[in-house]
Amino acid sequence: MMTVSAPQRFETFLRQAGLLGPTESATFSPLEGGVSSDIWRVETTGGTLCIKSALSKLKVDRDWYAPVERNAYEVAWMQHCNQIVPGTAPEILANDPKSGLFVMSYLPPETYPNWKTRLSEGHIDPDFANAVGKTISRIHSHTMNDPKTEEQFRSDDIFHAIRLEPYLEATAESHPELKPALMALSQITSKTKSALVHGDVSPKNILVGPDGPVILDAECAWYGDPAFDLAFCLNHFLLKCLWKPDFTAGYLSCFDAMVSGYRDTMRSGDDDIEQRAARLLPGLMLGRVDGRSPVEYLTTEICRNHLRRVATDLLKNPSSKLADIRRHWHNSLKS
Repeated sequence: MMTVSAPQRFETFLRQAGLLGPTESATFSPLEGGVSSDIWRVETTGGTLCIKSALSKLKVDRDWYAPVERNAYEVAWMQHCNQIVPGTAPEILANDPKSGLFVMSYLPPETYPNWKTRLSEGHIDPDFANAVGKTISRIHSHTMNDPKTEEQFRSDDIFHAIRLEPYLEATAESHPELKPALMALSQITSKTKSALVHGDVSPKNILVGPDGPVILDAECAWYGDPAFDLAFCLNHFLLKCLWKPDFTAGYLSCFDAMVSGYRDTMRSGDDDIEQRAARLLPGLMLGRVDGRSPVEYLTTEICRNHLRRVATDLLKNPSSKLADIRRHWHNSLKS
């Protein structure tokens, strides 16, 4: 792992937080992460830590900005959800919400492998996908129609800036014929407020822990529509069928297992979650090729055009059932 000089403010923060002695030095190594933050592994005499710093301009080709205050909501999500489902997220060790900086426990990859990596290598475990569905469902159920949680996570502007605008509204500008449908999805999602939402439930943000899923990167945390979390993760199983076609059957089994785990665990009065997720899913599919954050592994126009055709058909002929979306996708791959 490459060791480089980290910003001086990191060491200052660690000393102020009591995680680094007055004369002690630390070794910093950059970690691979998403597009929205700098993440570092920190070696101290007291052990290994992980420090995360939000970026105001995200690391994508198109201009995409977001407020660094989102890290405060990420910390709050991790702390809140660890109380609901212990071990769901890393432990928060220190936090500076004004600078968008926090320290959390470091989870070594040899014990906590990344789920996206395992899926890409063909290590496919539907039972784990089922566990992810159950974990997300427990969080949604526990926070359903909870005024205190809603008050704590009033992050509508942030969620719009890093989810609804780049994934749905920016995509609408690229597809004028689909703009009414995509804008309607954005508006419905923004107006639905019933549970605590992670906002980035993706295999790259989930570790396969010895005791179950550990979910990272809750920068999009928001009190809103739980259907977004469900649709956002299911989307990745469909996209990966184009990336690694030999594992299609396994990815679709994970799709089914996650839906089953979510449905079996959900305890709420919101009976329309699946319907909203099914309507939202094709919009998110299209957003991963024509939005501000295209998925990096769909590198050919053949794959991207296939996804565009299927997503367009589903947006023009919406379904209210996730099983219908899955079936339509599977049939398109066979043909």
